[in-house]
Amino acid sequence: MKKFRGSALVAGLTALAISLSGCAAPGDLTPTESASEDVTAPLITVGWNDIIDNFNSSSAAGNNVANSLTMYLTQSSFNYYDNTPALVKNTEYGNYEIVKQDPLTVKYTINDGVVWSDGTQIDGADMMLAWATIFGYFKNADDSYMFAHAAPKDNLASKVPTVEGNTITFEYDKQYVDWELAFGVGVAAHGAVMMAYPEITDPAEAKAKLIEAVQNNDAAWMEKVAKVWNEGYQSANTPDNPLVSLSSGPYVLEELVEEQYATHVLNPLYTWGPKPKYERVTIRQIADSTAAIQAVDNGEVQIASGQPTADVLALVQGLANADYESSEEGAYEHIDLTVNNGGPFDPATYGGDAEKAKLVRQAFLLSIPRSEIIDKLIKPLNPNARLRSSVLFIPGAEGYEEAEANYSLYLNDDETNRAKAKELLAQAGVTGPIEVGFWFPEGNVRRQQQFELIKLSADSVGFNVVDESEPDWVFTEKVYPDTNPHDATIFAWAATSLSVTGDDQYLVLGGPSNWTGYDNAKVKSLLDDLAVAIDPAEQLRLRLAIEAELANDAYNITIFQFPGLTWWDKSVSGVSSNLLVPYFFWNFWNWTPVAG
Repeated sequence: MKKFRGSALVAGLTALAISLSGCAAPGDLTPTESASEDVTAPLITVGWNDIIDNFNSSSAAGNNVANSLTMYLTQSSFNYYDNTPALVKNTEYGNYEIVKQDPLTVKYTINDGVVWSDGTQIDGADMMLAWATIFGYFKNADDSYMFAHAAPKDNLASKVPTVEGNTITFEYDKQYVDWELAFGVGVAAHGAVMMAYPEITDPAEAKAKLIEAVQNNDAAWMEKVAKVWNEGYQSANTPDNPLVSLSSGPYVLEELVEEQYATHVLNPLYTWGPKPKYERVTIRQIADSTAAIQAVDNGEVQIASGQPTADVLALVQGLANADYESSEEGAYEHIDLTVNNGGPFDPATYGGDAEKAKLVRQAFLLSIPRSEIIDKLIKPLNPNARLRSSVLFIPGAEGYEEAEANYSLYLNDDETNRAKAKELLAQAGVTGPIEVGFWFPEGNVRRQQQFELIKLSADSVGFNVVDESEPDWVFTEKVYPDTNPHDATIFAWAATSLSVTGDDQYLVLGGPSNWTGYDNAKVKSLLDDLAVAIDPAEQLRLRLAIEAELANDAYNITIFQFPGLTWWDKSVSGVSSNLLVPYFFWNFWNWTPVAG
């Protein structure tokens, strides 16, 4: 995960899943929902604050929103979320079913004629590779995961699947509650093998060798494939090797220019789902929302979105030839504290005194002027905005009020919180100013504004908050990163699904997104129990218990649910927002040029 990340890291499906409630029942995609067969416009350009630089969004290194947008245009899947949000099955691509309840056994089948953009049938080999990466089948000598998946789960499906042609059947070790969201095809098996072993030039041979290697647990042979899977899909410009960007979706990558644009052209082989009405889609990197507004006003860009401020909203409302939509998104702002880097929040700094370190963490979290941030930066966009005081629950969801009660220490007004922070520092016997290296993504206007408010408030309490902003998310680059050099980081998690599980990605030590060093054995045990909790009441109980532990540990502080803002030129219709990633891209096949 490199360079400017934009608003958030991805969370969902086989990656992290920030839990939302109220999932509607699945439905089937019918042919009547497909777009017209006729392409009526050559090109649509959309603005986003970043573009793809990794074609394996299932990997820890590729797990971010910008990568997922191109992947959504170029990869088909068994299902997707509409903006209800409800899970919609794409039966034109394939199907899946439970074939046995105990033990939970599932079968996935890709339809005949569903092919990669090089003409190779998508089949059981592709699903076998996906299975091995998702369920952490191969390990290195140090017991780390050979395939650096964004959220590997080696305790869910340990038995090697059965593969027959376009079908894979495998058994879960547990009655896994989110099985329907846990599995899907990632990169092409033959592509990964042929990049790892260039002497293999026949896709059929590549597939056969991969299936054989998994069946025989041949870790030595798979090691080269894993290296490619982990590193070989990173490309900031048009990949030299077309195997890197193989498509299974409506579009294929045509051109990628680093930090400028990514252009996608219709896939001539695609027949298994909704067909778009534009021949080409270009995602243009525009980090500045004001510039994105100007681009729509000038007709250079037809659709854009960004992290809004009050000024941005006013400019959008002033556009003469554009519509806009504002709504909350399934992403939330939070500040995480690093507890293992020898900094102010690490017990080692105080001779191993965990209680003293916790008091300092609590004091710093109290010094975050959350109400001021909401009032000055968020309410101008959403007058009904409120603080979010929970890691696992969004405001208004079942369980939120109970979860929020765990954070009673932080629920007073900002001035009262600052006074309490001073008391806790005195109780800890730690004299200031206490230096806190604070990271935020450079160039992000709203985060810059938040930092200024935070520094003013925290410094008045006894901290010295140091600007460590940078355009690169360096601390996220490794699967099991070296110690995070920043004491505090501010970013957002963006949900892509309504799954119950997945928070172990960042709450369990060694998780691919645990950049804080947080380690709580009770939390890990509760997360394991949650993975097999079928009863919604039991799910709620477990999640509330996890939340109580996080609050007691002063793990982090959450601030607000993201306000979303999308604007588009009236020359295009069919645009609608979605609280889940991929946001307004969710129905790109419905984007329609308006005559006249």
